[in-house]
Amino acid sequence: MKSQHADSHQLLWGIGLRLFTTFLITAMAACIHAVSSSAELGQIIFYRSAFALIPICLYMLIRQEWPTALRTQRPGLHVTRSLLGAFSMGLSFLSLAYLPVANAQSLSFLAPVLSLPLAAMLLGEHLPRSVILATIIGFVGVIILLWDALQSPSTDAVVGVLAGLGFALTMSFVRVHTKTMTATESSSTIAFYFALVASLVGLATLPFGWSVLTSADWALLILAGLIGGIGHIASNEAVARAPVSTLAPYDFTGLIWALGFDILLFTAWPSTTSLLGAAIITGAALLVTFASIRSKPKIEKAITLGALK
Repeated sequence: MKSQHADSHQLLWGIGLRLFTTFLITAMAACIHAVSSSAELGQIIFYRSAFALIPICLYMLIRQEWPTALRTQRPGLHVTRSLLGAFSMGLSFLSLAYLPVANAQSLSFLAPVLSLPLAAMLLGEHLPRSVILATIIGFVGVIILLWDALQSPSTDAVVGVLAGLGFALTMSFVRVHTKTMTATESSSTIAFYFALVASLVGLATLPFGWSVLTSADWALLILAGLIGGIGHIASNEAVARAPVSTLAPYDFTGLIWALGFDILLFTAWPSTTSLLGAAIITGAALLVTFASIRSKPKIEKAITLGALK
């Protein structure tokens, strides 16, 4: 009984952390969207990652993990995970540069759709029919949300959509990759090395030219970095507490925040089709929420860390 209560407690913590992460990541996306017209892509990657190291290191200190958390048993996995994550981040920021926050974020919702079959194949997780159905409904909602952009695409819209699709594909692998690493690596260790490697990737673009930033640009980049660092920690902690397939549908709630940011910060009002897509996606997330409450998640099987090399 105590074991079941502990598992339920961990599951609730994982879901709560995922919801908190979704808000933070959407807020960070709004900052990136606002500064994307002033700063270069590599410049944004560098500052977003470098400033993310501040909350990550503070997190290590609070948990009394500094500097022991810097030790790792799998340095190769950190390198591959971080490089793939940095590439995925760049695609996400490119999508945000060419699309409204809601549309760019809606494309990211394809990541949990793709992570579900990956979780089933690589992590041995059980996928209830209700979760599969809800995820399909959510995918349909994303297509409807993007209907306006796909009907008469401009060059900017095409670049934004392609970058968003690339982000969804790479992020699905990053999430499952991260899940395998939590068996031996702490969330703070994963977050630290990702931010460090991504910073170096962004810094490598300096010879190609960076833009001169205003005080407002600096504020947005610093805020994006701090929020991103906190969100990264929360995301890893969520994945360590609950199955990937259980957490994935909760990302759909980020659409509500994205629509709010578009309206309040950028005065970009959604179209009728966008609202319809948002309603369908929200309904899918609610369906999964109630299904998760009624059913007990199956504990995933232990897997070999080398499975994703």
